[in-house]
Amino acid sequence: MVAAKAGVSTATVSLVANGKTQGRVSEDNISRVRTAIAELGYVVDSIGSSLARGVSSIVILVTPDVSNPFFANVIAGVRESLGADYQLLLSVTDAGESPQADDVRKLLSLRPAGLLVGAPSAEFLKDLSASGPLVLLDAPGLETFAPSVNLDVAQGARELARHLASAGHTRAAYVDGITGTATFQLRRQAFLEEAASCGLLVSEDHVISTSIDVGEAAAAFASAWPSWKAAGVTAVVCGTDTHAYGVLQEARVEGVRIPDELAVAGFDDLPYSATSNPSLTTVHLPATPLGRKAGEQLRGLIEGVPLAEPHVTLESSLVVRGSTAQG
Repeated sequence: MVAAKAGVSTATVSLVANGKTQGRVSEDNISRVRTAIAELGYVVDSIGSSLARGVSSIVILVTPDVSNPFFANVIAGVRESLGADYQLLLSVTDAGESPQADDVRKLLSLRPAGLLVGAPSAEFLKDLSASGPLVLLDAPGLETFAPSVNLDVAQGARELARHLASAGHTRAAYVDGITGTATFQLRRQAFLEEAASCGLLVSEDHVISTSIDVGEAAAAFASAWPSWKAAGVTAVVCGTDTHAYGVLQEARVEGVRIPDELAVAGFDDLPYSATSNPSLTTVHLPATPLGRKAGEQLRGLIEGVPLAEPHVTLESSLVVRGSTAQG
C-alpha cells in the first residue's frame, strides 16, 4: 500500500523504512515514501522482519527483582552501550523470587539478538541452556557458562569487616537477601570469613534473610534486635543498601542510637545512601559501568567481534559514612 501510494517499489519502501537509503534511493523517492508512511500510519513489522532475518534487534535482560534500585543503574548502562540499534526487553521477577528458565524460554521465541542475565544461579543457567550470544552480569563463580562482567564484591566485604573490627566491634549480625544467588552468597561468605579472622564474631543465629524490601527488612530487624542486643551485637551488615534502609528506619523507631549503639552498613552505594540520616556506610558497586560493559560485551558477540577479555571484574570499594563512623 505504501509502495502504491508513493509510486515506488516495495524494495524502495523497505530501504526507507529501515534507514538504508544512502546511495540507493533518491531524495525525491525518500520524501514520497515518508509522506505515504505518515499518511497510512505504517510501522515496520519487527516480528516479520526477524523471521525473515532469523534474528531480531531485541536484547533480553533477565534480572531478579527489578524493584531493587541498583538495577535501574545497571539498565541505564546497558541502554547506553546498546544504543539505538537494539531494543532492550526486560524479563523480571517479583521481589524475592528468582528467574525461571521456562519463562525466559518463552521470550526466546522472539528470536533475540542476545541475552543478558543478571545475578543468576547455576541451577537457572543449567536449566536455561540458551544458545546464541549470552553475557552474565554479577555472576561470580559462573564464568564457565558464558562471558561475564562481575563485581569484586568480596574485596569490599573484606574491607567492611576490617573497618568494623578496627572500630572496636566484636559482635555483629548480618541481614541477607533471600534469592540465594551467587553474588549474595559471595558477599556474605567473604564478610563472615574476614570478620572471623579479625575477631568479629557473627554467630549463625545472628544471620537472617529477607527480600530486598525496606519494610520487610525493618520488620525482620525489629523482631531480631532484642536478642541481638542482649547478645552484645553492636554492628549490623546488610546484603544491600535497601535492607540497611529498613534497619535504619526501625532503629529510629526503637530509639537505637546510630552509630553509637549500633553501626549499620550495606552494599550497593545507592544515591540515597549519601543523604540518608545518618548517611550510610556501604560497599560501592559500580552499577552503571557494570551494565555498560556487559552491553559492550554482548554487542561484540552479536556483531562477531572477538572479545579481548571474555571475563571482566570491576572493583568495589568501601565508602565510610556516618552510620559506622563515631565521633
